[in-house]
Amino acid sequence: MKILTEPIGSIPRPVYLQQAMAAFAGGQIKADELNDLFDRATRETIQELEATGSPVISDGEQSKPSFVTYPMQGFKNFAADGVVIPFADGHTRQLPKLTAGPFHYTTFANSYLNQAKKYANLPVKQAVISCSAMSLLYPQEGIDGYSRDQFLADLVNDAVYDIRSCLESGAYNVQIDFTEARLAIKLDPSKQLLSAFIDLNNQVLDRFTAEEQKKIGVHTCPGGDHDSTHSADISYTELLPLLFKLHAGNFYLEYAAEKDKKTVLNAIKENLGAGQRVFLGVTDVINPKIETAEEVSDLILEAAQVIPVQQLGTTDDCGFSPFGDDTSTAREIAFAKIRARVEGTKLAEKVLGR
Repeated sequence: MKILTEPIGSIPRPVYLQQAMAAFAGGQIKADELNDLFDRATRETIQELEATGSPVISDGEQSKPSFVTYPMQGFKNFAADGVVIPFADGHTRQLPKLTAGPFHYTTFANSYLNQAKKYANLPVKQAVISCSAMSLLYPQEGIDGYSRDQFLADLVNDAVYDIRSCLESGAYNVQIDFTEARLAIKLDPSKQLLSAFIDLNNQVLDRFTAEEQKKIGVHTCPGGDHDSTHSADISYTELLPLLFKLHAGNFYLEYAAEKDKKTVLNAIKENLGAGQRVFLGVTDVINPKIETAEEVSDLILEAAQVIPVQQLGTTDDCGFSPFGDDTSTAREIAFAKIRARVEGTKLAEKVLGR
């Protein structure tokens, strides 16, 4: 019984890099100095991920400003007063607001992938931001001379290229970060917003062949920033029937932190398509307690009673510290949790193999 296991993406940045990012923002160091440290942190992160035994790795998103904002680095036509995302502990994140068009990505994810492949000895997966998350940049009041329809057309084209360029650059697979899915239900319980998000993301996915879609996955979680969430109070049973309508082959779901796991498993079973695989989060990224391999194995064995093993994989609940300024999780804890995931998955394979 082979159970695939993969990371989500983000790894906490080393202290020297966090300090350098702050220094660069304050004009104290130059871009070349910061880039050298990005490169060093990427190399070190890949080495440590490979040491965990993980068969698939990422670059840890060491040089991304955040998993959301990388496509807009240096784009000038923004105001600061965009959509606000509130978290349960009271802190917020705020997106920029587009003020003029046309909008196009300034950075594509294959640039991170190509840098990671210089140091990797294992397959590298690449995370990209969802088209639906980027759609939130467009203001409700509209933009003179740049309609929402034109913005979305430009956005879909760039989102497609973001994925395709990664596949063509040799990514093991590509993961679309769709962390706003549960939040959409919180903002709009009628689910019209979520349905619109699903439709928009499918416009992107439908530009790929069925074979290509097998190498494209979708990650969703209730947020994980400064050890807090933005939508954990929204039930998975509300989300999953629509989520699995996305035309993707793999789904990476937060699971370890869920309280009612049996209900979640049953909802997955009812909605998972025949050609789809679900990667369950088996490590809780906002809980500093490090899981044991036995605890991880128990979660997998419980899930295997409900979900066919050939459609089951494991991952982490979310990325660790997906925003550059999040210092809530230590790097050594993240790597220890990943090692527990890998070892626990192997342990479950042995049990199921009997």
